[in-house]
Amino acid sequence: MRLCVNIDHIATLREARGGNEPDPLTAAHLCELAGAEGIVCHLREDRRHINDRDLRLLRETVKTKLDLEMAAIDEILGICIETLPDLATFVPERRQERTTESGLDVIRNASRIAEAVARLHEHDIEVSLFVDPLEEQIEAAAEVGADIVELHTGDFAAARSQEELIVQVQKLRAAAACARSLDLGVNAGHGLNYLNIRYLHDIPEIEEVSIGHAIIARAVFVGLEKAVSDMVRLAAGKS
Repeated sequence: MRLCVNIDHIATLREARGGNEPDPLTAAHLCELAGAEGIVCHLREDRRHINDRDLRLLRETVKTKLDLEMAAIDEILGICIETLPDLATFVPERRQERTTESGLDVIRNASRIAEAVARLHEHDIEVSLFVDPLEEQIEAAAEVGADIVELHTGDFAAARSQEELIVQVQKLRAAAACARSLDLGVNAGHGLNYLNIRYLHDIPEIEEVSIGHAIIARAVFVGLEKAVSDMVRLAAGKS
């Protein structure tokens, strides 16, 4: 599996005090040097961490792949089209949440999402939908024209027993197989860490994982480059 690193938490730390440190652009550069194959950032409507300037400069400097997480709203769609990331990932967004808490309800919002997907496709921007590992949501993602689904691994990451973990892995496996049968690419993310990543190696359809919090938390103790390089090896199935 390829590793893409979400740098939102670098920006969150910067915003805790204001000012310019730590710099998300420097973090993105170090992640790429350490072997990450992509950089992920979420331009939220409330701009609580990544801001418009960050995104613009990331587009100018990221050398691997830039994945912009975003709500499918007009303002952010316009910014996305101006910036031209390599991938746009539509996620649900609520003001009161600390982080994205669930997958996008593609079924309920099919018309709006289909329109947003088509708008980005006009500018040759690939689109991923962040969805719960439910076949009906994955089928809806294919119907609205998505190129990729990113499976929400939150329930998997929150499993508190081996039995529950097995159930969640089975759900992810079935969802990934469903996506592949519909010619969708398969990514995964949310709550993944240095311990649970190994369970995803049993799901060959998952091509890429997006990880942020666990890497940034580990970087506090070992440095960002080592934290990223360690996860690169684990994502690739190496000890």
